[in-house]
Amino acid sequence: MVTTGAMGAIDAICHLFAGRGERIAVESPSYANILQLMREAGARLVPVAMAEGLTGWDLPRWRQVLRDAAPRLAYVVTDFHNPTGALADEDQRRGLVDAARSAGTVLVVDETMTELFLDADVAMPRQVCAFDPSGSTVLTVGSASKAFWAGMRIGWVRAAPDVIRSLVAARAYADLGTPVLEQLAVNWLMSTGGWEQAVEIRRTQARENRDALVEAVRRELPDWEFDVPRGGLTLWVRTGGLSGSRLAEMGERVGVRVPSGPRFGVDGAFEGYVRLPFTVGGPVADEAAVRLAAAARLVESGASSGTEAPRTFVA
Repeated sequence: MVTTGAMGAIDAICHLFAGRGERIAVESPSYANILQLMREAGARLVPVAMAEGLTGWDLPRWRQVLRDAAPRLAYVVTDFHNPTGALADEDQRRGLVDAARSAGTVLVVDETMTELFLDADVAMPRQVCAFDPSGSTVLTVGSASKAFWAGMRIGWVRAAPDVIRSLVAARAYADLGTPVLEQLAVNWLMSTGGWEQAVEIRRTQARENRDALVEAVRRELPDWEFDVPRGGLTLWVRTGGLSGSRLAEMGERVGVRVPSGPRFGVDGAFEGYVRLPFTVGGPVADEAAVRLAAAARLVESGASSGTEAPRTFVA
């Protein structure tokens, strides 16, 4: 089913499978916008902690949570996880499907980052649905906006035919369809070879932006810690004990916007983190890191939100 972006796909799935009050298991941390969508749909979020670094998915923990909480849905980003950048290996993918099947949980797999591997030697595992040949457990969500262009709000759900028919029927009450012109543009890209060219340009830009941002943050904020992901669009950064919420607040004052860690967690988790997306490169990445360091100094100094920031820090 073609949808208005991946958000439209997740929204339709939540309304069909997880009514108000139903449990949904989510990675912790996870994608902030999806978490908010699920909250507004009335879901009860059950966080499953990610392992440290780029290790990703703790299968014993997933099995326990799915068995004990019996959530209706589980949402995962196995390809360059947002925000950590972790990539699930085949054993983790097989384990997630097995755990979901045993618990009677529908596993929603977000593949919006799948094509954004940034290092040439990355070996991409098989898609998660390869471990669900019956099609009874896995729903796959994709999108053109991450791999191609953020303004191309075309997404999709892949699932068994009976599930798609139910999604189409349920969707009609809120969304009668996705804009045709954008669908034709994506179809043209996919059928003419333009898609691969466009995605390769996107990878090159993201790789250059990632490398520039990593270098700038390491130079300006050497106490901050992060693992460099091999794909995706974000750095998940430990802020040396500083409050991510305060950094976001002070960042606004000095001309740099960063989302704080708690936005990506449940119940206020990840206060000591920020997410830095690969949206800029070159001198702009350098300037962003300089301003972020200025925000960190304001937080360390105990500056209040009403205190006038030094003029040299203002964008």
